[in-house]
Amino acid sequence: MISELEKIDILRARLGVSYKEAKEVLDEAGGDVVQALILLEERGRGVCGRIEEEAKEALDRIKTLLRKGRQYKIKLKKGDVTVAELPAAVGVLGILGALASSEIAFLGALGTAAAMARKYTLEIERGIDFNP
Repeated sequence: MISELEKIDILRARLGVSYKEAKEVLDEAGGDVVQALILLEERGRGVCGRIEEEAKEALDRIKTLLRKGRQYKIKLKKGDVTVAELPAAVGVLGILGALASSEIAFLGALGTAAAMARKYTLEIERGIDFNP
């Protein structure tokens, strides 16, 4: 006969849920481990379900940043002369690229150091966004 703790450990090992979640669903399933597994899978509470939820939240945050980025412009200036002007959304994509790749982060750091040495400045300007 398997103890309740062993059943909880089985649920945790299979789906990566907490002790509390495993205990609650095991009680709901009347102590039946297979039924508890089925309930957890249906709820998407396994590791894959949580990864999917976190990925969706991250994607929503990125979409929000890109939407807000349309309202702003980044200007690279040397003195009073504008050398380059980009939508802030491009800057957000650059930051995401730097987070994903150490090579891009290194190039970004080199570019920043070179710009500072040559006395370039960045200005962020808010424009009017006609697309809410």
